[in-house]
Amino acid sequence: MSSLYPLKFKTIFKDKIWGGQKIKTYLNKDFGALPNCGETWEISGVKSDVSVVANGELEGQSLADLLEQYKDELVGKKVYDHFGNIFPLLIKFIDANEDLSIQVHPDDELGKKRHNSFGKTEMWYVIEADPGSTLIAGFNKELTQQEYLDKFNSGHLTDILNKEDVKAGDVFFLPAGRVHTIGKGLLIAEIQQTSDITYRIYDFDRVDDKGNKRELHTEEALAAIDYKHYPEYKTTYHPEENKTIKLVSCPYFTTNILDFTESTEKDYSGLDSFVIYVCVEGEFVVKSNGSYYPVKMGDCILLPKSIDKVKLETTSGFKILESYIE
Repeated sequence: MSSLYPLKFKTIFKDKIWGGQKIKTYLNKDFGALPNCGETWEISGVKSDVSVVANGELEGQSLADLLEQYKDELVGKKVYDHFGNIFPLLIKFIDANEDLSIQVHPDDELGKKRHNSFGKTEMWYVIEADPGSTLIAGFNKELTQQEYLDKFNSGHLTDILNKEDVKAGDVFFLPAGRVHTIGKGLLIAEIQQTSDITYRIYDFDRVDDKGNKRELHTEEALAAIDYKHYPEYKTTYHPEENKTIKLVSCPYFTTNILDFTESTEKDYSGLDSFVIYVCVEGEFVVKSNGSYYPVKMGDCILLPKSIDKVKLETTSGFKILESYIE
């Protein structure tokens, strides 16, 4: 069996009714003949779209194959004991040329009961934002299910939603149950549980190229929604150069931001987990066991658990999201 090394995967491109061109123009990823690209799946264990290795000796092998072969060497003992042969995180880039539908995701309990799936807790990091861009996260006041339904049925759903002005660098944590949508003009990195379950609540009466409206999941959403009001929906953090700054910590993932102008070393020997880097700015090289793995903006790279120490070498600087499971 080959030794594990920092792994890159082939990008999976998804055209969407609301997708645009920034995956190509901003992240320099060529989506070929697709009319647009709304999402890329960069690292995925979702059964319908399992990632395939793009570099090194293991090129062409799927993430599912690697998990079966390497088990805790790849993901860590605690992670493997809990998730088995399912990779627990899904990493995406999202380009919203138009508003996405207003939606909600079930939690683990509901996901298991209805779909035999994990729930979907996620986070967003805003890479780029057109002037005036907004998104929706949560409600602007406390609601009962009946009050929500009354607003929904009367066509005034947007009156009760919390709208946020957004700029590059903003972070939003979206636990399962939080109603949300990404607004037009936003390019986002998304880190989420491995799940593709979405309940579409409202789609602005859009139709596809055949004149059909997309399916709504009004009933299914009712039990999934968290009707509470929270004082803050945007994640507060204080950017600092050449330090590891924590953004989000939850049972499903921890994500930090590293904004470095210089090379640095990372020691993960005390962490029982794989690590994923999502590069949102600049470029660097991962040096591991005497080999070099270049990473540039728009790249994602998976460090297996069996790699404890790496050096991140840069001349121009970089900004990455660093994610793992604690």
